[in-house]
Amino acid sequence: MNDFDQLTAEAAEAFSLQLSPNQLQQLETVADSLVEWNRKFNLTAITDPHNVRLKHFLDSLSCHLPLGKHAPDNLIDIGTGAGFPGLPLKLIYPDMALTLVESVAKKTLFLDHIVQELGLDGVQVLNQRAEEVGKDPVHREQYDCAAARAVAGLPTLAEYLLPLVRVGGIVLAQKGGSAPEEAEQASAALETLGGELDELLEVHLPGIDEKRFLIIIKKVKPTPPKYPRRIGIPAKRPLE
Repeated sequence: MNDFDQLTAEAAEAFSLQLSPNQLQQLETVADSLVEWNRKFNLTAITDPHNVRLKHFLDSLSCHLPLGKHAPDNLIDIGTGAGFPGLPLKLIYPDMALTLVESVAKKTLFLDHIVQELGLDGVQVLNQRAEEVGKDPVHREQYDCAAARAVAGLPTLAEYLLPLVRVGGIVLAQKGGSAPEEAEQASAALETLGGELDELLEVHLPGIDEKRFLIIIKKVKPTPPKYPRRIGIPAKRPLE
């Protein structure tokens, strides 16, 4: 069984997600392009087929668990890197509008390339910082879902993400084993930013021993206008 046949079986077993032959072909195109571009630009440390399948694709597709069969109308992925989790989610929810935000220019060049190569509609790539996007009226409180993977501690991450989500929308934070402790420590920050913890969902990836979680935060009230603070401050002085 090759890696992409295995991906089909694993997505079905772990997430009750049926990948079509076209979706598998698109994911294979992403993997091939990622390896090719990584020879010139350091986009990711994960490029061997086994780990691309597990740590990029399956990990991203785990966001299907809370989203279910009803995709958000739009999703913004902050600190997306080489497109994770946003790109795989766009492939399984083709009608979803997607915004990919990445501050490193060489990574946004790759994202522009892969979006064009796959012929994806409804995707925009922003070479900006999260704090800038969160202040922009075009994006502020405009999204059903904001997602991020291993970008920062939860109080900082919440300050990046919650300003972008409309009231009633959700934040998806992909985290490792520290998630329960982070969620507890971030409760005051979430309240300040207009969010509340909705669910802490443990995720099991085949062949991966370390614990993984999805922290799901519901937006219950508007974020005060002063958040996010200026560039660099959320990371240097996380909310308490």
